[in-house]
Amino acid sequence: MKLIISNLTKTYKNGVKAIDNLSIEIGTGMFGLLGPNGAGKSSLMRTIATLQSPDSGTITFGDINVLEDNMSLRKVLGYLPQSFGVYPKMSAEDLLDYFATLKGISSKADRQKIVKEVLEITNLYEVRKKKVAGYSGGMKQRFGIAQLLLNNPKLIIVDEPTAGLDPAERHRFLNVLREVGTNSTVIFSTHIVEDVKELCNEMAILNGGRILKHTTPLEATKEIEGQIWTKIIERDDLEGIEKAYNVLSSNYNQDNTLNVRVFATEKPADGFVQTMGQLDDVYFIALKQDEPVVA
Repeated sequence: MKLIISNLTKTYKNGVKAIDNLSIEIGTGMFGLLGPNGAGKSSLMRTIATLQSPDSGTITFGDINVLEDNMSLRKVLGYLPQSFGVYPKMSAEDLLDYFATLKGISSKADRQKIVKEVLEITNLYEVRKKKVAGYSGGMKQRFGIAQLLLNNPKLIIVDEPTAGLDPAERHRFLNVLREVGTNSTVIFSTHIVEDVKELCNEMAILNGGRILKHTTPLEATKEIEGQIWTKIIERDDLEGIEKAYNVLSSNYNQDNTLNVRVFATEKPADGFVQTMGQLDDVYFIALKQDEPVVA
C-alpha cells in the first residue's frame, strides 16, 4: 500500500508554517524522514496520524482518504509519538492486554496470543511481569513498538524514537524496527543520520516544512562521489576556511587540530585530499543549500 501526500500545508496560530505545500509518495518498507529539530517532522507525523488537521492538501493510504475517513486509517495505523506516556503500576503484559481491549480485540484468547507475539518480537517476553515504570529508556521504546503492533498495522509511524538511547539500547531498538518493517509502510522520523543509514531503504530530507531531497541512502552518497575533500587545519584557521570554501563539518583530532570536510566539484586547494562521501555530507549539503542568502 502506498501513502500519497499532495500539497499539504499547516500553519499554526502563532504564524509558524510547519508544513509548506508538501507532496511525497511513500511505499512499503522503511522510510527515513531526516531533518533538524524544528524542521516540521512531528507536525507531518501528527497530521498523517490524524491527530491534527492540515489547512489544505490531501493524504491517501491505499484506498483510504485519510483526512475524510480518520477511523479507517486508525484501524491500520501504529503510532509511536516522541513522548509515550505509560501506566506505571501495571506490568507490560497487563498493560498490553488493556491496550488490546481498547483496540477492539474482545476475545481473551486472541488477546493473550497477540500480546505474547508482540512481547516476543520486541524482546520483552522475559520481563513481561515487570512494571513498565521500571523499564529502561530503550525497553520503554520497545514497549511502544509492542503496543502499536497489537492491531497488525499496515502503516507505522515512529517519531524520533532513538533520541536519548544509549548505543546498546539504540541497536536493540533498531533491530526490532527492522524486523517489523518488512511488510508494512514504516515512516521513521529522526535527526540522527546514522539511524537512516542503518535502517532505511528510502529517505527524504525535510526542513522548514518542505522536502529538500527524496532519494535512497545509496543514491544520495553516489551523487556526491568525488566531491568531498578533507584537510587537517589548526583551530584558528577554521573561520578563514569557512569563508573560502563550502565547509560541511569539522571534527577535532586528538592533538586539537581540526579535520574539515568540504564540498567542491574540484580540488579546493593544496593540502585537500579527496575522500569518500557519507550520508552526513548529503544531509549537510541539502541544509546548507536551503539556507537563505544573506544580502
